[in-house]
Amino acid sequence: MYRKYNNLYIKLDIFYVKNNIDIKMLAQSTFELEAANVLALSEKIDEDFVQVIEQIVTLKGRVILTGIGKSAIIAQKIVATLNSTGTPAIFMHAADAIHGDLGIIQQDDLIIAISKSGNTPEIKVLVPYLKQTGNTLVAMVGNKSSFLAEQADYILDTSITREACPNNLAPTTSTTVQLAMGDAIAVCLQNLRQFTDQDFAKYHPGGALGKQLYLKVGDLSDHNGLPEVEQDADVRSVLISITTYRLGATVVTEQGKILGIITDGDIRRMLEKHTDVTGLTAKDIMSLNPKTIDKTELAASALHVMRQNSISQLVVTHDGVYAGIIHLQDILKEGII
Repeated sequence: MYRKYNNLYIKLDIFYVKNNIDIKMLAQSTFELEAANVLALSEKIDEDFVQVIEQIVTLKGRVILTGIGKSAIIAQKIVATLNSTGTPAIFMHAADAIHGDLGIIQQDDLIIAISKSGNTPEIKVLVPYLKQTGNTLVAMVGNKSSFLAEQADYILDTSITREACPNNLAPTTSTTVQLAMGDAIAVCLQNLRQFTDQDFAKYHPGGALGKQLYLKVGDLSDHNGLPEVEQDADVRSVLISITTYRLGATVVTEQGKILGIITDGDIRRMLEKHTDVTGLTAKDIMSLNPKTIDKTELAASALHVMRQNSISQLVVTHDGVYAGIIHLQDILKEGII
């Protein structure tokens, strides 16, 4: 590959960096080369790809991915993506397969073997055994004339122009292309299965990602209690309510109806405006029309509303009735941000 540099075209596979400009140029050329090869995959999506997707989506068994070296690492990532998006998948290392791991394969499984060359010794030893199982064999391969490609039922073409490695040896472009092909498979299957964000949440119950998809406002606000005062409550009663619940606010209600909210900020503004607070009531201090959210909404949605309105609390309702307060700190503690 060549790249223009100071009006000269330098052959990158024999070019060694000497300064910061060279480093930037070499990094950029890596991105350009890999991006070009990933984009070229669009022209390689053929009827074999469609047939593989249609077989997997109706598969009674699992998708088994196998490979050696860097391709094995890519296979493991594809397995993780498939499992998390509704397609059961298992990784089987090509070297371990002939030492007992072939027992993983069940009658209704489909096998995807990943290899750049398709001619590695491990693959040549493994493929005949895979053919004996009678399972559908898919080759994700960079050489359509290879041993693996010739033995496979379907071919997913992941050939490249060259590796980004200056010596054209280390798997760089090839593994990026394999990964992209795996993502394309997963996305197609996800769409055909009509796999929703709620389905996704079932497979990701732990961590921030899972909480964004399943944690509800009520899961947090129900632990906070119901800070509230009536509209004729004096300043002392308002302060006690805010302090007791430690949410930085209290809601002003009348017979269950939400009239307004009083926050720490409202208290500070009151003190700046009045030197004598005797006779002031909650009605004089409160902010009207507070932002609300139903307790059945996702906590992530509450965070979005807070960010949009630059506020730290939301009044929580349920079927239109006051049900509590959710504070920004509640969401922070759950690690959703």
